[in-house]
Amino acid sequence: MADVILHAFNWNYAEVAAEAGTIAANGFGAVLLPPPLYSKEDSHHWWQRYQPKDYRVVRSFLGSKGELENAIHALHDHGIRIFADIVFNHMANEKSWRNPKEGYTFPGDTELARYRNERESFERDRLYGTLDHNLFGPQDFNNEKNIQCWEDLYEATERWLSGLPDLDLNERVVEQQKTCLRALNDLGFDGYRIDAIKHLPEEHLSRVFETEDMRGKFLFGESLTCNDAQEDLFIWPLLREIDVSFYDFPLHETLRRVFSPCGSMRELVNPAAFHQALPWHRAVTFSVTHDIPYNDCFRGQLLHPQDEFLTNAYLLGRDGGVPLVFSDHNESALAYQCDRDRWCAAWKRSDIVGMIAFHNAVHGTPQRSLFEADGFLVFARGDRGIVAINKTEEWQHPRIWTCGLRHGRYRCQLHRHDMQVGGDYFEFALPPRQAQMWLCRM
Repeated sequence: MADVILHAFNWNYAEVAAEAGTIAANGFGAVLLPPPLYSKEDSHHWWQRYQPKDYRVVRSFLGSKGELENAIHALHDHGIRIFADIVFNHMANEKSWRNPKEGYTFPGDTELARYRNERESFERDRLYGTLDHNLFGPQDFNNEKNIQCWEDLYEATERWLSGLPDLDLNERVVEQQKTCLRALNDLGFDGYRIDAIKHLPEEHLSRVFETEDMRGKFLFGESLTCNDAQEDLFIWPLLREIDVSFYDFPLHETLRRVFSPCGSMRELVNPAAFHQALPWHRAVTFSVTHDIPYNDCFRGQLLHPQDEFLTNAYLLGRDGGVPLVFSDHNESALAYQCDRDRWCAAWKRSDIVGMIAFHNAVHGTPQRSLFEADGFLVFARGDRGIVAINKTEEWQHPRIWTCGLRHGRYRCQLHRHDMQVGGDYFEFALPPRQAQMWLCRM
């Protein structure tokens, strides 16, 4: 089954449509598109997509409503599901450049004048409703006060996120968000990434996302955490209360610890059993999300590039979770030259494509450990897949019991080498700082 999500970060819609065939050929089962709601259309800055001006219009630097529809149809034609990144916590921070009174009114008098003067154009990009009046006013926002204590649950859900007008939980806001989701469903979206989910009250999430309209949609939330205390505050309670999946930040924390100098690969045998990963059916797994390299305060969570490669092999080799592959256009390299080409076109790199091929071939088969050590790990997937990961600087030679594995010729999906597996026990060589993903050639 193809379920791996391609996060087409900041891709324009025309590019998504043009690449749909190759995306499918590379084994992806879904694409996460950038936030589609109306944002500043003349700004290339990625963060502008996370500052919506109006729910009723689909338009941004990435394209028009028509171009988005073309991308959706192209992906569906190749059997790929489409998820939208949705921003419901806040609206755009526009007080700095227009009348301060308009900073609490959306889209505001300036945009309403554009709607009137460019009526034909905006009607083409209209998602729902009428564009003759404002969507939100001052009564729809929490009092202007930024979050000061990021680990205070009240502040996290009721105060502003770094100057972004924080929406209040009232009937109008809830109804507009539900109506917006219905309209996006009609466009063809199969699910949604809920941005900044830890800043939305649980009641808000239930009323907006746990509705009949959302039945059958894949929903997953971004609750960025970096330690157990934050996870206990922002992930585990929501996991118990609402039926939404989450980015697996607990597993990411485990992986950062495992690949530290004193970390042990033994922790990766079954991390969920020790509360060090989300349950397999509620997790979206990743080696990197856009928030980590693109925000100064989170860059400490970046893995070493080679550890990121080993992490990808683990996540696409293991049983559990829906893997997400992040692929950008070097946006972070504008500020950090060391990022150049690190994730650019990652979706079509040979190692990623090979990992996805392994994942799709063994999807749904059980995982069992074949060899455990502090520095390396070998596990089986079903009777025809073997994953071996070595984080050390030395060659390793694991000797595995072949019971339950098919005997015959195996090919590594990463390096395209073959090996013949037979006998009761089998020993193979694992290079330093490398991974292998073997499939039995049928």
